[in-house]
This record gives sequence, C-alpha cells and structure tokens, in this order.
Amino acid sequence: MRPHRRRSPFRLRTISAKSLATRGTGAFEMAKVAFIGLGVMGYPMAGHLKTRGGHDLTVYNRTAAKAEKWAVEFGGRAALTPAEAADGQDFVFSCVGNDDDLRSVTIGKDGAFETLKPGAVFIDNTTASAEVARELDAAAMARGFHFIDAPVSGGQAGAENGVLTVMCGGEPEVFERAKPVIDAYARMVGLMGPAGSGQLTKMVNQICIAGLVQGLAEAIHFGKKAGLDIEKVIDVISKGAAGSWQMENRHKTMISGKYDFGFAVDWMRKDLDILLAEARNNGAKLPVTALVDQFYADVQEMGGNRWDTSSLLARLEK
Repeated sequence: MRPHRRRSPFRLRTISAKSLATRGTGAFEMAKVAFIGLGVMGYPMAGHLKTRGGHDLTVYNRTAAKAEKWAVEFGGRAALTPAEAADGQDFVFSCVGNDDDLRSVTIGKDGAFETLKPGAVFIDNTTASAEVARELDAAAMARGFHFIDAPVSGGQAGAENGVLTVMCGGEPEVFERAKPVIDAYARMVGLMGPAGSGQLTKMVNQICIAGLVQGLAEAIHFGKKAGLDIEKVIDVISKGAAGSWQMENRHKTMISGKYDFGFAVDWMRKDLDILLAEARNNGAKLPVTALVDQFYADVQEMGGNRWDTSSLLARLEK
C-alpha cells in the first residue's frame, strides 16, 4: 500500500512506509488511526498521519464541517462522535483545548473510551495537567487499553511542517509501539517517564520559553532606547551565548511590531496557569515565570489575546 498523496496547503513530506519504519525502534505497520480535534495543530498533524504515515484515518472535530473538509482534502473519514471515531482503531490521537475538553472526548458521553478496543493506544497531544493524564491512564488501564500523554512543542509551523517535538509519558512497551506512528508529525519523540511525565516536561519547556521571550523583549527594548541598530546587534549576539530559537525566529517580527506569527498569548497563559498550579503542589519556586505570567495578563488587557508570545515587547513599548 503506497502512502496517500494529495495536494495540500501544508508542506507534508511524503515518504515510504519502508523509510518510516527505520525512524522508530518499533516495527512499523500501517495502522487504523483516529484523530480527535482538528484545530490549528491537529488538522495538519492528522494530515501527516495520513499523507506521510499512510495510515487509515478517521477524524472527529466538534465543528463537523471541519472534519468533513479534512476528509475531502486527505481522503479519510469523518465521524460524528469521538466514540464513533475510536471504534475499532489501533491508535487514537487527541489534540483539544484543556483538561475539561479532554475529559469530554474521552470519558464523557459518546467519548472515545466507550469504544476503544482492548490493547489499543490513546495518545493525547493536548497540553493539559499531569493530573488529568494520570486520571485517564488509570481509566484506560481499567478498560484494557493504554494511554500516553504526549504534548508537543513547535507551534503551528512545527505542526504544518511535521517537525514537532513530542514529550511522552507512559509505559516503555506501549511507547515503542506508538513511536513509529507519532514519528509521522515529529522530528523528536522521547519517553520522559510514567503517565504525566510528558505533561510535566512540557511545563519545563514553557518555563524556559517564558523567561527567554521576556529576556529577548527587554534586550530589544533596551537596544532601541540606546540608539543601536538592532538588526546588527542581533546578527552578532545570536552567534554567541545569547543566541536562541526565539532570537533567531522572532527578532525581525518583534522589531517590526508584528505579533501574529505563532503561539497565542491566551494559549500561553493557559499553559502557565497549569504549570504554576503544579508548582504550588510540588513546592517549586518559579518567581520569574509567575512574573512573566502577569506580563502576559497585561498584554491581554492591551487586546493582545491572539498575539503571539513575542508580544511581551509591545507591553514595554506601549
């Protein structure tokens, strides 16, 4: 069976099943797969599972028209409920908004956990709490199937280009089965530990990003006030210890005052709320992260809810 090829607005790199088999440590087979949640991340991720992975795909989205659009574009099927999407599948993925959304599509009415077959694997790409990951892992185990929390990093561009970083929590044997399938939309997939560990790792990721973006915003703001040519400054310091992905990919748009190039402030505040709650539980001290969270609240008050996270500079320049 050759991977399905269809023209798409996303840069989906189609490779053979034989090539994909060599990317993971587990044996690769074409699988029956469902994907629940076709937002800005889930839509292209599901596309890669079909186009690059060559899997038999069924999709579900709360807005049915979007699922139908995906099915027409990629050649899969659209289901009317998460339960219908999950029925008979080997792997079921989800990428939804928050803990409550995740519970709704799994253990809620007509949720995927109603129909998942014994031995199947549910892989959740939502950025959610470690608590809900552990809860759903226990629920899956009681029903005879498996759960992996697998939040992602890389933003919309990473999803569209199939180069996300995926941080997983679950059992090693289950992870080895799932990894060759996850590889279809990822450049890095790692097992961090038992259930909940993927979500905890994503929290570490967001802590790093929050501090880096604030530091970059302050640096650009200071450089402007000092009368420096910021482009020249960044060209030099990005090659040294100050360099970062944020500097390399966001400094030009920040200097131009354009903030519509990635992860939205509303989403970042949701993530920071989750990790700050976890820090209160485990006793971690996160003074800088808590402060940056309040800075993002200021950006929201400026009307920047959907601006990307680099808009911390706009707060300094208002």
